Amino acid sequence: MVAISSDVIRGYNDTMILSILRREPSYGYEISKQIKCISDGKYIIKETTLYSAFTRMEKNGYIESFVADPDPEGNGKKRTYYRVTPDGEAYYQEKCEEWQLTKEVIEHFIEESEQGEENGND
Repeated sequence: MVAISSDVIRGYNDTMILSILRREPSYGYEISKQIKCISDGKYIIKETTLYSAFTRMEKNGYIESFVADPDPEGNGKKRTYYRVTPDGEAYYQEKCEEWQLTKEVIEHFIEESEQGEENGND
């Protein structure tokens, strides 16, 4: 199975993370598991990449962190959770529009290449 290159997807890590956080606040390990699951194992985000994204997005005001105990009875280890801010929601929408445009442009090149191959042009 071909995996997605981290170089290709680097600009969309924020989009994936924000997509997950739009559903509900979450923490690093759970977000990385969801990225792997949603991508059917085709993309596994590195821990350093994930936490760098958290730092950058928090600095830019797209997410905010808070510490919470995952166990309502207080028996668990406290975790740092993240949630999307209104600026993060706007950024997410911009990145989704950018992705649609990127996909459209790349598809033109792929279609052009495939047509060239069908016509005997290399």
